[in-house]
Amino acid sequence: MGRSINPKKAKRKNKKKGEASSSSVPSMPTRVWQPGVDKLEEGEELQCDPSAYNSLHGFHVGWPCLSFDILGDKLGLNRTEFPHTLYMVAGTQAEKAPLNSIGLFKISNVSGKRRDVVPKTVNGDDAMEDEDDEDEDSDSDEESEDGASTTPIIQVRRVAHHGCVNRIRAMPQNPHICVSWADSGHVQVWDMSSHLNALAESETEGKDGTSPALNQAPLVNFSGHKDEGYAIDWSPATAGRLLSGDCMSMIHLWEPASGSWTVDPIPLTGHTASVEDLQWSPAEANVFASCSVDGTIALWDVRVGKTPALSFKAHNADVNVISWNRLASCMLASGSDDGAFSIHDLRVIKEGDAKVAHFEYHKHPITSIEWSAHESSTLAVSSGDNQLTIWDLSLEKDEEEEAEFKAQTKEHVNTPQDLPPQLLFVHQGQKDLKELHWHNQIPGMIISTAEDGFNILMPYNIQNTLPDLAA
Repeated sequence: MGRSINPKKAKRKNKKKGEASSSSVPSMPTRVWQPGVDKLEEGEELQCDPSAYNSLHGFHVGWPCLSFDILGDKLGLNRTEFPHTLYMVAGTQAEKAPLNSIGLFKISNVSGKRRDVVPKTVNGDDAMEDEDDEDEDSDSDEESEDGASTTPIIQVRRVAHHGCVNRIRAMPQNPHICVSWADSGHVQVWDMSSHLNALAESETEGKDGTSPALNQAPLVNFSGHKDEGYAIDWSPATAGRLLSGDCMSMIHLWEPASGSWTVDPIPLTGHTASVEDLQWSPAEANVFASCSVDGTIALWDVRVGKTPALSFKAHNADVNVISWNRLASCMLASGSDDGAFSIHDLRVIKEGDAKVAHFEYHKHPITSIEWSAHESSTLAVSSGDNQLTIWDLSLEKDEEEEAEFKAQTKEHVNTPQDLPPQLLFVHQGQKDLKELHWHNQIPGMIISTAEDGFNILMPYNIQNTLPDLAA
């Protein structure tokens, strides 16, 4: 788990303030806090355990950005060496419509340290020395005054956007082309190439984060939807092909046409309530999936009419989000308003219930779900309970292996019997989580956004167990 109760560190902090400490008081071991199981006692507080991460950084840039996308870059595939540099686009949710903007971000100097999954030595004095070294590393990171060496450098260029940005996505084939869904009901396509070039060519452009939003006209401004919406997705197979879905249950298909787009004015219909998310198939260029407040998931073939090829009941509540596995294209994940998420095997969907896994760990609405780009059985989930969880569906409970690992790590936590063995990691510390994405070019990196800002995280037990893609 990514959080801990650490009286030892609390005692150290008190000592720095000049309060007396007694050597006769035994130091208490770090204890992992179990969400939904443990309660905080009086005098206890939750503290992040830095040893649970290879990298962890947080930042905010003014108004909340409740939707974003990570941009593909030319810095290399499967990057593993710190510090990292990344690019992303995000849209704001400002108090007044004219204050909103789309932000283009360059984030460099993302520092970290690759940690061992288990200690190198676990017996005798060597084990104690390793434990002390780990403590010293954690303290030096926490107390470092050389912010320039460990703090990410944030550069931002802003483009004015009238109205809140419900969702924003970058075209995978041409990341400088982005599409935004506005709460005004407009879907707009933008060319951000000049801003990305300015960020890439300068170490100082937009570094203070206070530069005003620039006025720029979108390439396309589509107003054919009858209501605002959230669902939008670029085709991974056909550059420029786009889908947008609204709260009135309508879906429009966009086709690229000589530098612009043609939007079919006749919508695709099949849901009876708001379309919440859309996902193109990673394997078939003309097939996509949609999910809805009506509790269903529909599969469509754009070559065949304006209605779904098939539809099935996926959850007993609103289906908020879906994610199509890019590495195992028969698997579709869905997250519901009741906190449950499920995995559906599309190979057996015509035979009846295609649900092959179902989890009810979260107790608040699922707000985002996404498969890893580097491991076909791994996915990340965010929820209104302020938890971001990471799951490996290939895992099963192994009591012998668990006992051996506890012995190696000196771990004293008794795992609750109802805790799913597929749950790898719990990250907390953000308020009202809205969206997460894996970085396709940096294995193990996740970025998440919430009401109080962004987190960049690389849990140690995720990155260190991924296949060595660079080999």
